[in-house]
Amino acid sequence: MVFAGSCAMPQFRQPHGEVAAVVPFPLPLTGRPSCPDAPPPRLLDRVRTALRTRHYSIRTEKAYVSWIRRFILFHGKRHPDEMGEVEIGVYLSSLASKSRVSASTQNQALSALLFLYQEMLGRKVEWLGDLVHAKRPATVPVVLNRAEARALLARMEGPPWLVAALLYGGGLRLLEALQLRVKDIDFDRRELIVRRGKGQKDRRTVLPSALVEVLRTHLAGVRIQHGDDLGRGLGAVSLPDAIARKYPSAPREWSWQWVFPATRTYADRETGEIFRHHLHESVIQRAVRTAAAAAGITKPTTPHTLRHSFATHLLESGYDIRTIQELMGHKDVSTTMIYTHVLNRGAGGVRSPLDS
Repeated sequence: MVFAGSCAMPQFRQPHGEVAAVVPFPLPLTGRPSCPDAPPPRLLDRVRTALRTRHYSIRTEKAYVSWIRRFILFHGKRHPDEMGEVEIGVYLSSLASKSRVSASTQNQALSALLFLYQEMLGRKVEWLGDLVHAKRPATVPVVLNRAEARALLARMEGPPWLVAALLYGGGLRLLEALQLRVKDIDFDRRELIVRRGKGQKDRRTVLPSALVEVLRTHLAGVRIQHGDDLGRGLGAVSLPDAIARKYPSAPREWSWQWVFPATRTYADRETGEIFRHHLHESVIQRAVRTAAAAAGITKPTTPHTLRHSFATHLLESGYDIRTIQELMGHKDVSTTMIYTHVLNRGAGGVRSPLDS
């Protein structure tokens, strides 16, 4: 057996002098590599690997890594293993008292640090009793009335209009709509299948009958674009988990294509392969903002406002709260109950004595 170096791939001499390489087992995902001369993975790289192994979303991965990096810099680049509950509490309290972050932002930072200490360092974090919590304001969602929703959609066109119509007509979150694939649309049952929504849960919601033919026409145009991409040796989209390795042809199959593809392709940083992504959220956000201004809507209107309006208008139409909970994908019915406070019947649904 021949080694070219201390960490080189082992080789064996064949009878006629040829050299055959032995394919090694893959290196471990976390911890110190099997090669003693190789440097150990950096902490943040280990965090990324651990998050991907647990199938956290790419947005959560970026957020957690960012919070852990800020935590380390805040304490003068000390290694987290040298710190504990006191340093965590000081940092999180600083976010609330000095940086004035929202309660949800502070909770996200706390979640990132708990993941670091409990999952990566194997340390249990005790109760942070002295932590200064950011106050969570009591707010109600912004909701458009039916006339405002129609006026908003009337001032949009093209794919942004179709996305906005699905948000209002099906109660989807913005990314849920943009990440729809061709196979997720069931025209016969008038359903949309949301894959790995918030909390990594699948659900079904309604496909408005008014959008069926428009959506068919849109997909016909997308299929032409996909055919052109295939003719140029392209046409691949990214797939979740290890589906691409299990089904190598899947990235170019029609059923896996995005319903709302981006206008440009991109090269994967790791493999160099050319993919087509879905439309970016900013395209829809900008279109909704522009349409709201053109319609004279003074309420702060975002794509998520259309989802709030979907739930509220269903309640106004008499649908029960449990049905709306399932369509919205809420884990707890108390989250859905907030829409009962914004029904178009006055505060709390009370009829004013002045109207009697």
